[in-house]
Amino acid sequence: MPAIERVLVVGATGRTGCHVVAAAAARGLTPVALARDAARARKVLPAGTEIVTGDLTEPDTLVKAVADVDAVVLVHGSDDDARPESFERIDYGGVANMLSALGERRPRIVLQTTIFVTRRDHYFNNGGHALDWKRRSERLVRLSGAPYTIVRPGWLDAGEGGAYLRIEQGDTGEAGIGRDILGALLVEALLDDTALGRTFEVFSGPGPATTDFTALFSRAEPDVPGALDAVEDRPNMPLDDEPARVRDDLAHLRTP
Repeated sequence: MPAIERVLVVGATGRTGCHVVAAAAARGLTPVALARDAARARKVLPAGTEIVTGDLTEPDTLVKAVADVDAVVLVHGSDDDARPESFERIDYGGVANMLSALGERRPRIVLQTTIFVTRRDHYFNNGGHALDWKRRSERLVRLSGAPYTIVRPGWLDAGEGGAYLRIEQGDTGEAGIGRDILGALLVEALLDDTALGRTFEVFSGPGPATTDFTALFSRAEPDVPGALDAVEDRPNMPLDDEPARVRDDLAHLRTP
């Protein structure tokens, strides 16, 4: 894989994104924070952080943001937007718009979604179908042709605490993970080729801090190339039943 230097962090001013920015800088990378409001971003991010303005819901504003980056970490979300359509517009639409802005370029991508993303009967999916839209965003990334890692973290800043990491697949587990620990893991997934083409859930807890990320990532089975879903996901979201917009987006990505 080409060397990674400049990393666009989408959701950089959020409670997890700020940890991604710090972890990227600590690993010698140049984090570039995407923000709608540059003045606000300067107040919450470390001094000297490079900031580029753009809005995930307006693809034309993203073209400049992605122009010279080597990788993208997506930790955005619509948690602060109570409108039911926000999950489609931001969680899914933000990924679709980012891929559109990239044009033919396909830098390395790390996408954070969530546990429960395949549990369609979970109450998190009530109302705006948050889980379904996050799962659809995963499908876009898998079919994009970009080298990717998809991370489904457990409950953020919950649980017993600790820096011992474990990963699972199949979306059946439930536990917590610290945002700082997650931020560091997302950056390590950018830098370790063992993480490529894999989707996994991740949790943290008491025990020796995980430092061998190659060994950690190797515990996950890779996704099947060209598949919509992760290797152990349940087949409960048939493509034929999907909204027309989603089918069109996926068809476009599949076009050589």
